[in-house]
Amino acid sequence: MSPNPTTTPPSSGGEQALTQADVELLAAAREALPHAMCKESGFPVGAAVRMESGKVFAGVNVESASYGLTQCAERAAVAAAVAATGERKIVAVAVVTKTAGPVTPCGACRQVLAEFGADMRVVMAGTEAEPWVTSMGVLLPHPFLLLPDEDSLS
Repeated sequence: MSPNPTTTPPSSGGEQALTQADVELLAAAREALPHAMCKESGFPVGAAVRMESGKVFAGVNVESASYGLTQCAERAAVAAAVAATGERKIVAVAVVTKTAGPVTPCGACRQVLAEFGADMRVVMAGTEAEPWVTSMGVLLPHPFLLLPDEDSLS
C-alpha cells in the first residue's frame, strides 16, 4: 500500500519565515530519518522537537504489521523528550519526509503535540520544495485539552 500524503501547504495565512533555529531543528530530524522503520508503508518520517530549555530530541516512525500499533515520528520525539528530561513544554517541531514537498503531521500527532504547546512552531520539509513554517494553532486551531485543575470540577 502506498501512502498519499498531503502536499498542500496550510492556506489559512499562517506561514512564517524560516529561522536559523528552524534549519537546525530540520537538520536533527533529517539526521534521524534514515533510522525510520517503515517496511509496511515504505514512508519514512523523521521528526525533532525543541523543548523550552532548548534541548532537541528526535524520533522516527516505527511501524508494525498491525498498523494501529505504529508509532509516528512526532510522537516518538515527544516520548524521547519526556523520558529524557521530564520537560512538558515544546516550542517547535520539525517533520521531514522523502517526498518532494513537505507533509503535515497526522491528526493524532497534532493532538499530542498541541498538548505540549498549542502555540509551537511547526516546520515541515520534503526534499525539493521550500520548507513550510506555521504554528500548531493553524494546524489544529481547537485541540481537545483537559482543564488545568481537574479538582475544581468536584
